[in-house]
Amino acid sequence: MVEPRVRMLVVFYSRTGSVEALAVAAGEAAREAGAEVRLRRAREVASAEDMSKVEGWREEADRQNALYPEPTHEDAEWADAILFGTPSYFGAPATELKNFLDRLGPQWKRGTLSGKVGGAFAAASWPHGGSEVVTLALYAPMAHLGMVILPTGYTDEAMLEAGSPYGASTIVGGKKGKPRQEDLDAARHQGRHTVAITRALVIADEMPSRAKAETSKA
Repeated sequence: MVEPRVRMLVVFYSRTGSVEALAVAAGEAAREAGAEVRLRRAREVASAEDMSKVEGWREEADRQNALYPEPTHEDAEWADAILFGTPSYFGAPATELKNFLDRLGPQWKRGTLSGKVGGAFAAASWPHGGSEVVTLALYAPMAHLGMVILPTGYTDEAMLEAGSPYGASTIVGGKKGKPRQEDLDAARHQGRHTVAITRALVIADEMPSRAKAETSKA
C-alpha cells in the first residue's frame, strides 16, 4: 500500500526571525517525513511609519517576505494539517497572524477546514513571557473551525528539553536572541509528529475537509 502524501501548511509571523527558524525546522522535518509543505508568512498590518520606529523591522520583513508567500484561503483548504507560529506580544498572538485567522470566515461557514489537524508553536523574549499562553490561545480559533487540535505532549525526548506539551517554543532573550538547537529539535519533532498523526487520519479516510475543499472549487 502506497501511503498518501500529507499536505502541511506552516503559517507564521516573525518579526526578528525567531519564529521563522521554528517554522523552517518544523517544515523541513515534515518534508523529511514525506509531507508536501508550504511555508507562508503573515504580512504586516502596521503602517510604514510605525515600522520605521523599530530598528530593523522593515528590513527583516522585506527579507522574509521575499522568501515566503503570503498565506491564502486556498493554502488553508489545500492542507491536511496546519501549524500556526507566533511570537508573544504582551501575552497575545501577533496581530498579523490573527488577521489571517480572522479572514477564514468563508472556510468556517463552508466547513472546509473541519477535520484538518492543527497545532501551534511560539516564541517569547523572556521566561514566563507568554509562549505557552499564546499557543493555547491559538487553539480557540482552531476549535471554532472544527480542526483536530494536536498538541505535542511529551511524545519525544526533545519535548523534555524544550518547548511545552502544547507545542514547540523558544525563549530568545530579546530581539538579538535566536532559538537554541534544543528548541529547533522540538520544532522538528512537532513537524514529524503532526505528519504521522495526519497521515493516519488520511489513511482512515477521516479527512472530510479534503472532499469539501475540492467540492468548493468545482
